[in-house]
Amino acid sequence: MNELVIGGRKLTNRFFLGTGKFAGKQAMRETIEQSGTEVVTVALRRVDIKQGAENILNFVPKNVQLLVNTSGARNADEAVRLARMARAASAGDWIKVEIINDSKYLLPDNQETIKATEILAAEGFVVLPYMSPDLYAARALVRAGAAAVMPLGALIGSNQGLQTRHLLEVLRQEITGVPLVVDAGIGAPSQAAAAMEMGYDAVLVNTAVALADNPVEMARAFSLAVQAGRAAYLAGQVQAGQAQASSPLTGFLYNVQ
Repeated sequence: MNELVIGGRKLTNRFFLGTGKFAGKQAMRETIEQSGTEVVTVALRRVDIKQGAENILNFVPKNVQLLVNTSGARNADEAVRLARMARAASAGDWIKVEIINDSKYLLPDNQETIKATEILAAEGFVVLPYMSPDLYAARALVRAGAAAVMPLGALIGSNQGLQTRHLLEVLRQEITGVPLVVDAGIGAPSQAAAAMEMGYDAVLVNTAVALADNPVEMARAFSLAVQAGRAAYLAGQVQAGQAQASSPLTGFLYNVQ
């Protein structure tokens, strides 16, 4: 399958993994390695170079692209400050802009996200904004310089699947020029495959993997599901319709006089 390119980096695995809820750092590392993922998100608050050997960055394989997220930011100013801190801490220039000022539903603030994306993109960051699936906001993020756009599939951490499916379909039809990644809410490999079958370029999963009884095997399942969904999309799926005979001979015996 063709490569995915974000920020000039070529990726062959379209399964992205979040690291927020693993029971331990070693389990996280094993899951990263066994899944084959090439992009891993880490909250800046978990990056502490003073921890020495226990710094979470030491448990992310060197060949994996680190995507620092601005979890905890409530507005654009806070997100920009966190991104700059990540760069200063040698955590790289890939930033997932995550701005949430809603403690009940944890929905991202699209307008503040657009502001932060414009500032950070102008400063040379590779910005992947997390957003509620709204066409106008997605277009604004592309204009602001986003390297990819990451709409949510359902409420974050909910494992509810593609509750925003119809809106995701609109974005897939209308947004071109940058990759689209479904982020948040995916709870099963089948749901990841469904997102890929829609034509999405990648999926990002955390809770469904980290809290599984066997995170390593669940991550492998997600990685395989993403591959299968992508292959189905490229193959050109037959659209759903009415009942049709699968063979031209169906009914043949009944027509003999």
